[in-house]
Amino acid sequence: MAPADPNPFVSLQREVERVFSDFSRGWPTVSFDWPHAALPRMDIVEKDGYIIMTAELPGLEEKDVDIEVNQNILTIKGEKKTEREEKQDNNCYLSERTFGSFARAIELPEGVKADDVKASMAKGVLTITVPKPTEPRKPEAKKIAIQAQS
Repeated sequence: MAPADPNPFVSLQREVERVFSDFSRGWPTVSFDWPHAALPRMDIVEKDGYIIMTAELPGLEEKDVDIEVNQNILTIKGEKKTEREEKQDNNCYLSERTFGSFARAIELPEGVKADDVKASMAKGVLTITVPKPTEPRKPEAKKIAIQAQS
């Protein structure tokens, strides 16, 4: 017997996908990954006195993403614009790429200095480096610039 899923919405999502899969057998189908589609996939690790966050943002460049630290909340916002080719003889049978805007907020430890938060982006992967605070500080607000890497 499989262990119960701690998130009840995951099992609901699987059931909805199964129903639509049964309904549309033989037709091209669209994945119903709606709870996670708008959020970038992230890894957050602690290493050598830093909190390092990496987010997958395929198809985006640093100009498409904004990062802001307000008090102890780091917010990542971005938008992937729709790419369309208007051709008379181009028939689209399936489109699974995600377009639109997203926002993700991560609570940082108290005492993080917004001026010390750094961000870089290379090949669709955003990396944010946050020095771990040594002592609590008053929360502050600052927009973080993203540097392009080749």
